[in-house]
Amino acid sequence: MNIKITGKDLKATEAIKDYTQKKLERIQKYFDEDFDVNVTIKAEKNMQIAEMHVITRTNTYRAVTEHKDLYASIDKNIDILEGQIRKAKTRRDRVNKEDSIKVKENAEFLTERKNELTDEILKTLYYEIKPIAPEDAKLKLEEKKGNNFLTFINVDTGKVNVIFKLKDGKNYGIVEPEA
Repeated sequence: MNIKITGKDLKATEAIKDYTQKKLERIQKYFDEDFDVNVTIKAEKNMQIAEMHVITRTNTYRAVTEHKDLYASIDKNIDILEGQIRKAKTRRDRVNKEDSIKVKENAEFLTERKNELTDEILKTLYYEIKPIAPEDAKLKLEEKKGNNFLTFINVDTGKVNVIFKLKDGKNYGIVEPEA
């Protein structure tokens, strides 16, 4: 914990520095990593104002209070900062817990779905089949880069045929019914 105390219109005495450092130890328990604290104390009319900024790697917390007694103002800031830090930590823990539960539930759901769906028709596509020549079907299949096959009615035979790309990626095959 790195503490920087600045006084405006008010001198930051050793007693104030020691008191502030002692009170900030309450906040230190919430952080694993090192963090910075900027404390500004000032006097306006008959009020003592303490402003504290706690800067961590991920968040910044701020509290400003005024009181007739500077020590009371510092105490109030510590209470405010502790509340902000606890609230942020609770929120972060809740989000992390919910995310882990959601991931676990999704994994369980997918495992169940894999186990229960075997040998099932999962998707049906509908499209219009036009009578065309096998050479035209080959050209049409070449146009559609993502498709590996095309169903068509052969103009010569009047039967439904399927043209498909062979594994070599250069040649084609045709499936034609016998009867």
